[in-house]
Amino acid sequence: MQATSAELQTPPSQKPIDAVPEVVIYFAGDSGDGIQAIGGQFGHTCVRMGNDIVTFPDFPAEIRAPAGTRAGVSGYQLRFGNTEVLTPGDGYDALVAFNPAALLTRLKGLKSNGILIVNTDKFTANDLNKAHCKSNPLEDGSLDRYQVYKVDLTKLTRAAVFSSPLPQPLSPREGDRCQNFFALGMVCWLYQRSLEPTEQYIKSKFNKIKGQATPHVVEANLRALKAGWTYCESTDAFASSFTIAPAKLAPGLYRHVTGNQATAMGIVAAGQKAGLPVFFGSYPITPASDILHALAKYKNMNVTTAQAEDEIAAACMAIGAAYSGSLAFTATSGPGLDLKQEAISLAISTEMPLVIVDVQRGGPSTGLPTKTEQADLFAAMYGRHGESPLPIVAACQPADCFACVYEATRLAVKYRTPVIFLSDGYLANGAEPWLIPSAKDLPAILHSQLVESNGSRAFTRDPETLARPWVRIGTPGLEYRVGGIEKDQASGNISYDPDNHEAMSRLRKAKIDRIAREIPPTAIDGPISGDLLVVGWGSTFGSIKSAVERKRREGRSVSHVHLRYLNPLPADLGAIIGRFKKVLVPEMNLGQLVDIIRARYVIPAIPLSKVKGQPFTITEIADAIDSTIKGK
Repeated sequence: MQATSAELQTPPSQKPIDAVPEVVIYFAGDSGDGIQAIGGQFGHTCVRMGNDIVTFPDFPAEIRAPAGTRAGVSGYQLRFGNTEVLTPGDGYDALVAFNPAALLTRLKGLKSNGILIVNTDKFTANDLNKAHCKSNPLEDGSLDRYQVYKVDLTKLTRAAVFSSPLPQPLSPREGDRCQNFFALGMVCWLYQRSLEPTEQYIKSKFNKIKGQATPHVVEANLRALKAGWTYCESTDAFASSFTIAPAKLAPGLYRHVTGNQATAMGIVAAGQKAGLPVFFGSYPITPASDILHALAKYKNMNVTTAQAEDEIAAACMAIGAAYSGSLAFTATSGPGLDLKQEAISLAISTEMPLVIVDVQRGGPSTGLPTKTEQADLFAAMYGRHGESPLPIVAACQPADCFACVYEATRLAVKYRTPVIFLSDGYLANGAEPWLIPSAKDLPAILHSQLVESNGSRAFTRDPETLARPWVRIGTPGLEYRVGGIEKDQASGNISYDPDNHEAMSRLRKAKIDRIAREIPPTAIDGPISGDLLVVGWGSTFGSIKSAVERKRREGRSVSHVHLRYLNPLPADLGAIIGRFKKVLVPEMNLGQLVDIIRARYVIPAIPLSKVKGQPFTITEIADAIDSTIKGK
């Protein structure tokens, strides 16, 4: 829920406080340092205080990567401000580094004269050696262009935690685990963020561990948090702090949400709106697993979840659930989509409404499980055998995952087809404020399942959508054959007739093509014609929009179109493209949408590819706009 800074009080400060419009901060440390916890909690606090935010968690795939090494660095980038925020930022205003490896891997992102907080207790000879440091950066002058705050974080945390007896004994090593909250307390002071949301989080998170009451753990972390604030207020090193006013967001009820959380809530909302039970069958795989975890908590909303033994089983269970009359979903990432493709083809053949959530990641094979990429558009579009088209919908921001998975469900039910919803690691783990919609404003999901024959046939098609009825199993008079072998278009009986097979292949394609009739007119950000049109899809939205706006302020003739519907493409896209001299397509792949656009519209669209497991920066796209317009 959105709150104002007046509702969340900060402890009084006796030092000067400067107002700034926005801040980009980066927390970096070992994967066991609790970086993701404090990054997420700081973002939650900023939302509670009314700021707009965008976050970018970045962590290794290993559960516990080697401590102190560059490969084991876990990071959390967060940008918050008093106006609309679309990206996590190109550079950091502040970097909190828990060890030398974290410092060296993230220092290049810190702006000149930026604030650098380092834990000096982790700059021993052994720590420097593990990070492959030839010299100590705290002593060799390499940090001279930054505002460096050297903090004995481990020692100060121990002093705070063990300042007086705890409700139960705590080992020194357990006390050291509280240093992330000491650092968070410091950052909360630095940007005048209330401690109240984090205090509530600590009391809830650490109240019980493995079923046992742990008041000593709660107390230790609370002491560390408050001590971090007090340290900055009392030491001469920190002369002043900053504050960021609330953003002027649309009125309403907000919550801090990740893309995976928004996806889960969109699925629940679709079930409630349709008045049907929800089934979600999935196999755990990074970064899609959190959707299964989130949905498992909604049993009271008529949601059934099943963790399958493999990806194929998960998809087939969902097909069975759709056959029995439930709204059916399955989710995956990376190679899991490959494994599901045979079952997806079966759902296409049997014309079952099914939503496949694909949270894209770097590949191929296991690839980069925790890194983001737009790698699966070709797999979603063409990855099945035979002529087996299906609709594809892609989200552009974490909160947009709610609307997109809901829309995918509506299309699946209306057109009796599987639909692929594309998210990615950046959206799945990133977070932003979400304006919770009213249930009455959500589009209807009309299912009209047949539970009695009424003279109908199981393969009588709707003349508008070409969808056949969704027949409840066991309905007398509406029995039909189920399976992957081709069916007669009239009776549904098995058919090997060549003319019938071609007719069915064309019918399946025509059914998907008809979705274009109800795609809304494509929104153009900027003039409707000009020198350059930047076409994007998915999570590149924020970087593209920001870069295009920057270049227009500089006088460039550039506009932006972002696609939610990737199959079929909007009916008006060809005409829009034709009004621009050049088309640039930024993608976190080696050029998938750009190839589709080139083939569909026979134009020399220009790719801008990035496959580093990292999202585009605004500057990267802005530079590409300049070079494309200049013809370089």
